[in-house]
Amino acid sequence: MGKLTSTLWFVLIVFPQHVMANSQYNMRKGVTDISNNVYQLHMTIFLICCVIGVIVFAIMFWALIHHRKSKGAVPAQFHESTKVEILWTAIPFVILIAMAIPATKTLIAMEDASKADLTIKITGSQWKWHYEYMGEDVAFYSILSTPQDEIANLADKNPNYLLEVDKPLVLPINQKVRFLMTSDDVIHSWWVPDFAVKKDANPGFINETWTNINEEGIYRGQCAELCGKDHGFMPVVVEAKSQEDFNAWLADSKQAKQKAALADAALLDQTLPKEELMTLGEQVYMASCAACHQPTGMGLPGVFPALKGSPVVLGDIKDHIDIVIHGRPGTAMQAFAKQLSIKQLAAVITYKRNAWGNDTGDVIQPSEIQAALDADGEAN
Repeated sequence: MGKLTSTLWFVLIVFPQHVMANSQYNMRKGVTDISNNVYQLHMTIFLICCVIGVIVFAIMFWALIHHRKSKGAVPAQFHESTKVEILWTAIPFVILIAMAIPATKTLIAMEDASKADLTIKITGSQWKWHYEYMGEDVAFYSILSTPQDEIANLADKNPNYLLEVDKPLVLPINQKVRFLMTSDDVIHSWWVPDFAVKKDANPGFINETWTNINEEGIYRGQCAELCGKDHGFMPVVVEAKSQEDFNAWLADSKQAKQKAALADAALLDQTLPKEELMTLGEQVYMASCAACHQPTGMGLPGVFPALKGSPVVLGDIKDHIDIVIHGRPGTAMQAFAKQLSIKQLAAVITYKRNAWGNDTGDVIQPSEIQAALDADGEAN
């Protein structure tokens, strides 16, 4: 047993890259060249630290044993040694240079976002991500899709609890993808461990980074900068596809956008029933509004106002539509004009005005939302 244990420790120290590659206690190798380089740097420096530790402690314990007082050892009387001074200065210097050279190469490569095949603008906001494929006329919000029952401990949690979204970011493999990072409100941080990408999204600034994924699959991350009360509900999900599948997805997305525009146009001449709007409105509210105003509509006192009995919700319809579409500057209330369709906007406003005992009886139609949006266009 002693010999087996010694062998295991020898393998662990000498070949840590292989032994610890899939350990839950270690860094991930990831699916990009950069992430692999970071992993190899980590393991190389870990090995160097282990060797230094073994040598230092071996010399220390050897000195303690062979120069102890019980053996009659007499301490040497010296205060300076040029050779020792040179050695303990030169050796750490050489070690640091040996670690710095590959680390610097990797850091420089991480910052080189030039010659990208695809550019995506990523905008963080409380608490969701917006992805815009530059030059492709494709953009969407990616929102947490974990059911509220799981969050409230009313149902068993699935394996991807709090790491699942309604629309993942879709990327092609073997293509250099450049990310432009910014924020609508506070500082966020877009982090995907398998890519070795973690970059802050700062309001008023554009940061850039990049990735080149080697393998198809679904990769998960999250916001890594404390950004408010729902910071833990802001996951990142990336689906990496082959170039052929990515091109098909991109074409489908453009077609879906055109169909949505036609569907919105067709709604302008329709009068939707209250029941249909209430059902859809509840779904939209739970996905986009409940994080702040709570599923009960009671809000969080002192932070987010209650919608139950709210003078805004019970007041003038046009003012209510205006706040939902444009948001309220200086507060956490976002503008939802670009986040939701006119049908979703009509439904969620109808739901708010008739849920939790508000019972105004108001039924907002998509045509009213479009009229408000058209008024904005004329004003601009």
